[in-house]
Amino acid sequence: MEKKQTAEEGEMKLKWWQLSLLGVAFTIGTGYFLGSGLAITMGGPAVLISFVLAAFGTYMVFDVLAKMTAADPVKGSFRSYAKKAYGRWAGFSSGWVYWSSELLVMGSQLTALSLFSRFWFPAVPMWGFATGYGVLGLGIIMLGTKGFERMENLFAVIKISAIVMFLVIAALALFGIIGGSRAPRFPVEASTLFPAGASGLWSSLIFAFYAFGGIEIMGLMALRLQKPEEAPKAGKIMLLLLAVVYVLSIGLAVTLLPWSVFHTKESPFVLALSHYRLPFIPHVFNGVLIIAGFSTMVASLFAVTTMLVTLAEDKDAPKLFARRWKKNLPLPALGLTACGMTASILLALLMPGGVYEYITTAAGLLLLYNWLFILITAGKLLRLKAPGQAKRITGIALILLAVSGTLAHHGSRPGFYVSLGFIGVIGLVTWMMSRKWNKAGDSSEEQEQVHPDAEEEWVFTPALTVREKTDVFFRKKSR
Repeated sequence: MEKKQTAEEGEMKLKWWQLSLLGVAFTIGTGYFLGSGLAITMGGPAVLISFVLAAFGTYMVFDVLAKMTAADPVKGSFRSYAKKAYGRWAGFSSGWVYWSSELLVMGSQLTALSLFSRFWFPAVPMWGFATGYGVLGLGIIMLGTKGFERMENLFAVIKISAIVMFLVIAALALFGIIGGSRAPRFPVEASTLFPAGASGLWSSLIFAFYAFGGIEIMGLMALRLQKPEEAPKAGKIMLLLLAVVYVLSIGLAVTLLPWSVFHTKESPFVLALSHYRLPFIPHVFNGVLIIAGFSTMVASLFAVTTMLVTLAEDKDAPKLFARRWKKNLPLPALGLTACGMTASILLALLMPGGVYEYITTAAGLLLLYNWLFILITAGKLLRLKAPGQAKRITGIALILLAVSGTLAHHGSRPGFYVSLGFIGVIGLVTWMMSRKWNKAGDSSEEQEQVHPDAEEEWVFTPALTVREKTDVFFRKKSR
């Protein structure tokens, strides 16, 4: 028993800078590699401002999430905090909104992978690629935790290598070492920097936020820190690195090519490189994008199934989805996830033209709804001073600005209505379940009492004192 406990403690030890690098690797995905192309087509080079604003807004969310995690590191992270603040209905709805957002993220990633693959095989339909990648992703999940972690570590290195490769080649082109069909030129005139005006910048904000999607995992992984109180520092460095990488790479892309050349069918970085005398580089980079996109798709598949199992264990989903079979696999939960993946593939078959933009918009909106609730929860659980409250309110304002921006563009509007459909269904189910809980006398109102502290900006009393691990997907049985 003592050896087991020591092993678990060793597994949890993680330095803050390691968490920052892991967060960068896990966050960078198709939202950046392909979704940035959507942002460019809407706002032009002005999307650089969108990414700066999105980085700032994302930091506001992570700041309060890290503080809650440092004070009370519990399984379920933001979902558990919502339950503590407002009761069982909040935890239930927050968990299902997150599950829905990750399901749509997975569909968006499958579509992006199909688009990347058609760079080589344009005649193959998107649903064919989506099916292949979906089956392969399920196979990796079936390998168990060790297999998943090994693959993700490898994919993380490849992702970062792809970005470094693009930055190096783009810098060589910028200084004239590599010649191309067009001399690099950054759009400094107002007409070229803001080709779509303020509305274009407003509409592109949602896709900038989407590129930062994944910070929620930092709240879960913070449990593995040697010092959980260092979670805010890890998040600051992670978001700073992401902001620099995003702004620098997109700035180079719109410098190498006019913004009007970019489109939603191909990664802007592959397009930017394809106009230079390096015929093999776009192919190599496209292959790396497929690997990187597949990595984020598998991570979303893992997150969707994990959340479903957690909901079932907390009796917020049918008990069937908490059942485990051979090799401790939650086959019922995987089965439901596979059904959601099949629906995404059918969408790719029925709407090959606009499915990526619709799904990406809806996924980004559901993600922002969850972030908005994190900020609202923090107002209940954390005792914030004036600067902290100002940051929290600023984060709420930026998220609302991004959500409303989807109504300003015809391509994003359907995704907004799709997200409202999900919220409506989840809200209706939550209302029905609340009535059932009230009748059964099991509303689980676990609201926390905040105690004032003159020395600290935040403090709340932890409800759970038992140390809980972040990995609840493949739990090893005690022998």
